[in-house]
Amino acid sequence: MPTFSDRVLGQIQALLEPAGVRLNGSHPWDPQIHRPDAFHQKLFSRWSLGLGESYMDGDWDCERLDEFFNRVLWARVDQKVPPGLRLKITLEVLRSRLTNRQSRDRAFQVGERHYDVGNDLFEAMLDSRMIYSCGYWARAATLEQAQRDKLELICRKLELKPGETLLDVGCGWGGLARYAAENYQVAVLGITVSKEQQHLAQARCEGLPVTIRLCDYRDLTGSFDKIVSVGMFEHVGPKNYRTYFDAAMRLLKPEGLFLLHTIGSAATVPTTDSWIDRYIFPNGHLPSLPEITRPFDNELQLEDWHNFGHDYDRTLMAWHERFEAAWPQLAPRYGERFGRMWRYYLLCCAGLFRSGEGRLWQLVLSRRGRRAEYRAPR
Repeated sequence: MPTFSDRVLGQIQALLEPAGVRLNGSHPWDPQIHRPDAFHQKLFSRWSLGLGESYMDGDWDCERLDEFFNRVLWARVDQKVPPGLRLKITLEVLRSRLTNRQSRDRAFQVGERHYDVGNDLFEAMLDSRMIYSCGYWARAATLEQAQRDKLELICRKLELKPGETLLDVGCGWGGLARYAAENYQVAVLGITVSKEQQHLAQARCEGLPVTIRLCDYRDLTGSFDKIVSVGMFEHVGPKNYRTYFDAAMRLLKPEGLFLLHTIGSAATVPTTDSWIDRYIFPNGHLPSLPEITRPFDNELQLEDWHNFGHDYDRTLMAWHERFEAAWPQLAPRYGERFGRMWRYYLLCCAGLFRSGEGRLWQLVLSRRGRRAEYRAPR
């Protein structure tokens, strides 16, 4: 007679079958289960959160986590929630709809819990400019070139001219601000919610017309020729999209341009993945196409929409390669469980973009009534 563990194993295997994944199988994307009881208990009690925590705890391994997630997400296995968990997920959806998880009071949480984790980690993982967003691989062979090409593409799309003012909303470690100031002779105000980013960005931009402030976008004042926001919109949240675009319109000069670079979701989803929310990006949300367009359709006009989501797969795999190479030096400070968490984060995100469920969009927007003709470069 099958044991309880065998029955649970059979249920999980049935869920994975459409993805071509087998527990303890022979393919590199097949999970190898070391502690079946712990794995089953965590998965069936907390679903996505439990799957990630079980990996962090060493209950299972997988040679190619990126390909495991590509297959699981492509087959939409993540949407086939066991009946016992449906009530919990419904309650989470209600919580997201009833509360503003990206309010002013929560705005700095992602900086404290993610971006402040350690500059040494990000310096080891990222390119020399520390650009923590999707590279542009159309003509690039290396991460360094892909990130430089992305910065150049952004500056060209914004039609930057010497003497202009540029607002960088979510400036990271100052890579784009420095590039624009050095190569396009513009004055830049960059804002971030991370103290560690602010300190390092100020040092990296020393001597240039660049100011870096610790600031929430809702508190900005002034007027700018151009506005850019790269990899920050994912932290804004649907309840604040109208406020966000209203702020952009208020800060942008009449003939100005606003470039929004953001991860997107192929479908509108009510909640963020529970593991990502707890361990990586608290209070985040990946917007869908209609979620983005509804809030700006009255006052801002769309000049260009560019999708290169598959480039994020390649970017994440390059980050993962650099992270693994640096891990022996980082491990004494961060510990093995953190290393497994970070590996899981990078590779599950690579799988998300490879599956097509994750998108990467660059939008160029202007205020209604802008008279100049716009031609988008590629």
